[in-house]
Amino acid sequence: MRRWQAIFLSILVGAMGAAAQAQQAQQPGSNEILIRNATILTASHGTIENGSILIRNGKIAAVGKDVKASANAKVIDATGMYVTPGFVDSHSHSALDGTNEGSLSVTAMVRMRDVVNNTDINIYRQLAGGMTTIHQLHGSANSIGGQNSIIKLKWGRTVEEMWVADAPRTIKFALGENPKRANFNASQGTPRRFPATRMGVEETIREAFTQGREYSKKWEDYQAAKARGENPLPPRRDLKLEAMADVLKGKIDIHSHCYRADEIVMLMRLCEEFGIKVRTLQHVLEGYKVAPEIAKHGASASILPDWWAYKMEAYDAVPFNAAIMTHRGIVVSIHSDSNEHARRFYQEAGKMMKYGDLTEEQALRLVTLNPAIQMRLDHRIGSIDVGKDADLVLLNGHPFSIYSRPEVTMIEGEIYFDRKEELKRRDLLVKEKKDLIERERRSPQQVQPTQAAPTIIPTIAEDDPDRHP
Repeated sequence: MRRWQAIFLSILVGAMGAAAQAQQAQQPGSNEILIRNATILTASHGTIENGSILIRNGKIAAVGKDVKASANAKVIDATGMYVTPGFVDSHSHSALDGTNEGSLSVTAMVRMRDVVNNTDINIYRQLAGGMTTIHQLHGSANSIGGQNSIIKLKWGRTVEEMWVADAPRTIKFALGENPKRANFNASQGTPRRFPATRMGVEETIREAFTQGREYSKKWEDYQAAKARGENPLPPRRDLKLEAMADVLKGKIDIHSHCYRADEIVMLMRLCEEFGIKVRTLQHVLEGYKVAPEIAKHGASASILPDWWAYKMEAYDAVPFNAAIMTHRGIVVSIHSDSNEHARRFYQEAGKMMKYGDLTEEQALRLVTLNPAIQMRLDHRIGSIDVGKDADLVLLNGHPFSIYSRPEVTMIEGEIYFDRKEELKRRDLLVKEKKDLIERERRSPQQVQPTQAAPTIIPTIAEDDPDRHP
């Protein structure tokens, strides 16, 4: 009887709690947050001094100087602080349990979304640096790698909650030293994987395009036969060729690792040969040499800000790359390609004001709006505009100052990093550790169990190596 009373009481308490939450949600302004008195760097329409941002149900509802909120809204006083859009990384390998499926030259069938690790501590560390959205790319071991994943860094949530539901499908290509395995030594006796040259990389991609086109034609013929009332056998389904067919239909965007100018032009011409375009050239260290060709093709560029000379094909890189391509009308972003660099992403963008005299807003767009455009998500993220997701960073100073740091990072209006709360948690952990050590010291010492030594049965060799029967 008591058991049933306890169960009934639990259900009643739960129902009352749910009713209270529902009542609170129905109150005007209960889902509103007002950030006020901030310097707002919108990344789209300039800077607003002493401005306010109204967030409602995870979206930006208003931006400006005279923004009003309901009486029940939560108010964040951001006096002396700067607010920027959440930073967006267009080339990341964070929070993945695998990066390269390098056993084949074409692995378009594998998907990064299947190996997302939502417990990777780099998610939280990057939140502490203002990062909110990352493009998780397959590695560059293959001419054509796997399909990529786009997630928001919702620390503590499930993988399904991290995925950006309406994100486009993208795939990783690679050119140069990595896919031709110039710096990879195969095991002794193991034949070197094709391709082993730059021309072989080109031919591998062309062959995959050709096979994808033929695969698509088989299915078109099958559907046409069914439409005529026939009963044909369907073609054998092939996930690799299915992905390649979708690339050729424009359903999957190409993001390609590349360095040298000649290979950049090669890939663009190859794609044009099949009636498609490269969405984004990744790294693209020699993009400045062929900026007019990139602009004409319609590709964007996601670059390493000031990396050069770390391998042969990176020797001609220059830090003015971003500015040169930006002035040619190319949508340029900066990416991290590194868990470490992603934690100070905003400072990477600030360097581009030094190298090429980009404006403050142009530099900020390199890590906010431009990568969002490259990922086809600029309707949701990348700038502080009405209707977009409330992915915001509150910093204690200008984001391009080396003395500034993020204080609060929010995604869709929910705070996922708060520096003040983080420092409180650290103090609690220190106290908890101290208490546990003291409790262990005071408790009676227990004898730790040990394992008996195994019995050794002597053999002729062990007993007397020189003994003969």
